[in-house]
Amino acid sequence: MEEIVALYARDELPGRPVGSAPRGRMRADNLPHAAAKILVRDASGRVYVHRRTDTKDLYPGLHDVWVGGVVTAGEEPDETAERELAEELGVRGCALRLVGRHWFRDPHTHFLAHLYETVYEPALHGPIVHQPEEVAEGWWLTWDALQARLADADWPFVPDGRALLAHYEGLCGT
Repeated sequence: MEEIVALYARDELPGRPVGSAPRGRMRADNLPHAAAKILVRDASGRVYVHRRTDTKDLYPGLHDVWVGGVVTAGEEPDETAERELAEELGVRGCALRLVGRHWFRDPHTHFLAHLYETVYEPALHGPIVHQPEEVAEGWWLTWDALQARLADADWPFVPDGRALLAHYEGLCGT
């Protein structure tokens, strides 16, 4: 059965659901929806970077720092964030901090990002275990190393991730 996604009022902040649609229709018609996006850091401040699988429906095979996914019908963004961390990385019980909301739109997607950050501690949250359908590989980078990678226009990084990181830096000054 196809996932039913919550549709959101176009470009409105802080965002409100106005309907729902099957995921395929949302992608095909580029309908405005919401997503939870989580930046995962470790105790030393490094950022978890991953490469998306080649089978993803959006930006397959590209690198990203945001763990997350779409808000389904009837789900709150906080619930989505917890669910996506557990699904994609296998970690549970992370304290999530909402740092902002930001609309992103390109020819492939149009969504309200609910931006979260968390600090991952293996002893508390368990080992990172990638969901094979979503995450091909992952590793930790310092903030400076991440910025150096992002400065390379040829590094295959998700466009929404670049835009959301710029917004995050404006909010958090990191």
